[in-house]
Amino acid sequence: MRSKLFVPASRPELYAKALAGPADALSFDLEDSVAAERKDDARQQLGQWLAAPLARDSGKTLIVRVNALDTAHFKADLHAVVQEGLHLLNLPKAEEAGQVREAARELAQAERANGVTRPVRLLLNIESPRALRQAADLAAADPRVAGLQLGLGDLFEPAGIARREPAAVQQAMFTLRLAAAEAGVFAYDSAFADIRDTEGFQAEAALARRLGFLGKSCIHPSQVPLANAVFRPTDEEIAHAVRVIEAARDADAQGVGAYVVDGKMVDAPFVRRAEAIVQTAARLGLLPR
Repeated sequence: MRSKLFVPASRPELYAKALAGPADALSFDLEDSVAAERKDDARQQLGQWLAAPLARDSGKTLIVRVNALDTAHFKADLHAVVQEGLHLLNLPKAEEAGQVREAARELAQAERANGVTRPVRLLLNIESPRALRQAADLAAADPRVAGLQLGLGDLFEPAGIARREPAAVQQAMFTLRLAAAEAGVFAYDSAFADIRDTEGFQAEAALARRLGFLGKSCIHPSQVPLANAVFRPTDEEIAHAVRVIEAARDADAQGVGAYVVDGKMVDAPFVRRAEAIVQTAARLGLLPR
């Protein structure tokens, strides 16, 4: 999931176009980008589309950002969009573990009501100081949680922190990444609002990748190829990872715990990283013959 493109749920004319594009994942938004008077129509149209074969068989990760748990729209959102085509439910504004567990219970109820057989998992938005402070607990609150997504605009702007301040961005990313690692879930990067600043987008995405994030949110189709390129393992990384895994097999056969590959000392944590790179490369069709 190198790239995740936001699609307003109130714009059904964009659904198929986004599905045909290069984004690994599509995040349909029922929250901020949909006016209150259009939410009913948006959720019904999106729910019908997710239940159709085109969405179910697309091969993309399909996500819906619903309205917050404490709004009048939350339950209606779930019962409309929890369909066989949905992979992740993006939950905004969660700040307590109890809220995550309640959302998971409501999600299970919607699955039963709609006859959904493949469990839908949760992607939690971390977009307030309290949520960031408790991110590991939120991620561990329920087995349905698959990942944490950083929301830098919501996190920074109310506190008067510049959205583009490098030290603040890096610290928030690092804090969230460690929380996700503690809980054993993935971390996903924030959106970048300045569509014309491709260099800024690439730099922030590159930082996220170095910190172990899975991919970056995109608010415009032009950002998708940039994210895909940044989060693609390089040929050198893939070749090194293959050599590490091969060396690990030989070392295991010989009962050796640490060894040298390409002049670098390698042990179990490096092998796990190499395995993750090879899995990504295989999924993208990048492995050498």
